[in-house]
Amino acid sequence: MKISYKRLWVLLIQKDITKVTLKRDVGISAGTMCKLNKGEEVALSVLLRICDYLDCDIGDICEAVKIEGE
Repeated sequence: MKISYKRLWVLLIQKDITKVTLKRDVGISAGTMCKLNKGEEVALSVLLRICDYLDCDIGDICEAVKIEGE
């Protein structure tokens, strides 16, 4: 299994929020933002801060996806 943040990127587009604005307003480090962009795991605390900022549930910004062949 791996994590997908496609839902986060779609939600940002729907709310007309740029990644730069999200990074600044939530206080996300450059390294963590890079991990989000690459679809790597980030701390739950970061995801919860994003949810608080966007007023949404964690399932609205990420999902676990099965890797083919596993």
